[in-house]
Amino acid sequence: MTFAQKILAEKAGLDHVEVGQIVEIEPDYCLSHDNTAAIAKTFTKIGVERVKHPERFVIVLDHTVPASTEKYALGHKEIREFVQQQGILNFYNAGVGICHQVLPEKGFALPGKLILGSDSHTTTYGAFGAFSAGIGRSEMAVLYATGKIWLKTPSSFKIVVNGSLQEPITSKDLILKIIGEIGADGALYRSVEFTGEAIERMSLSSRMVLSNMAVEMGAKNGYIAPDEKTLSFLDGRAAADYTPVYPDMDAEYEKILEFDASFLTPQVACPHTVDNVVSIGEVEGSKIDQALLGTCTNGRLEDLRLAAKILEGKMVARGVRMLVLPASQEVLLQALSEGLIKTFVKAGALVLSPGCGPCLGAHQGVLAPGEVCLSTANRNFKGRMGSRDAEIYLASPATVAASAITGAITDPRNAFEEGET
Repeated sequence: MTFAQKILAEKAGLDHVEVGQIVEIEPDYCLSHDNTAAIAKTFTKIGVERVKHPERFVIVLDHTVPASTEKYALGHKEIREFVQQQGILNFYNAGVGICHQVLPEKGFALPGKLILGSDSHTTTYGAFGAFSAGIGRSEMAVLYATGKIWLKTPSSFKIVVNGSLQEPITSKDLILKIIGEIGADGALYRSVEFTGEAIERMSLSSRMVLSNMAVEMGAKNGYIAPDEKTLSFLDGRAAADYTPVYPDMDAEYEKILEFDASFLTPQVACPHTVDNVVSIGEVEGSKIDQALLGTCTNGRLEDLRLAAKILEGKMVARGVRMLVLPASQEVLLQALSEGLIKTFVKAGALVLSPGCGPCLGAHQGVLAPGEVCLSTANRNFKGRMGSRDAEIYLASPATVAASAITGAITDPRNAFEEGET
């Protein structure tokens, strides 16, 4: 069996499941964020007074923090009241960080666990060997009430990545290349297993980028087999006992796709779809108004280090706004201690509190009509960051940093070489 078959069989108490088989399971953990206010209202309509398993729910305020309007503030207030009434102890208030960074940091993203979240990028925890997937708000409300859900066993793709990434090329360039090849619906409701020597060489943070953006090619889950790096990260951090689940050696896959990371060039996703991907040479020189470094995709410490390495001693171009959003309080504190935040501020960047903010166009950097943003986020849909008449390009932290300096989309390899000499 594939990873998806094995873990769904285990959670359903079965010896074997077939692709397409619907099983009833109880998730190990369930995630929601600012949308908890709406979910709680649906839960109330069900007529059940108490959340079934409050210890399984993790709620993180991150999408619009601090609250930008009275409406958002009221939603946050209702969530705080709900978690107190229901005895939900795994609550992380505004400022702790983005949910997809907070869950791993707090030890909930564990190998062999089944995690569901009312956010599409819940797929992120597959980087730790979990089966993690996004679900709808009404489904989450039912989980509050019953603790159970039906899941359809997905078919699986195996994506083998050979070679190794050459700095400043990152896993963001790799996943953009893969999505560009496969298409936005190329892995629709599939469990994608990332493997190969390039994956093994990656840090956990780099792996999280792949699993996070697996959903951008339609995947239900983006799994990476846990190894010593995974276990080391979880040592002293895991919130529960866990047992890794691995695919069988003779598992059958719908597709096996191979990529070579060694010769990968910087990749850019052009407006207005994530699979509209080109090598940087095709868009180099395109003017930008805003550069965004951060989000649940690329706001981790290694991303900030790489960007700071390029920005050290330089200034953000006149007329360009550079926003830096550390993915969590933990990341922010470490970035402060390493002097990375000082580098960003001295370069003229605006450092924001940990959260989602401009990524979804909620606040802290929305775009005006006609403006162009180069972002490390995971989506570039029309209207995603404000005006529907704005444009969003997606790229790696290195590309965003290099482009912030020049004021136009720039190949980071040139800036990186200058910084090394």
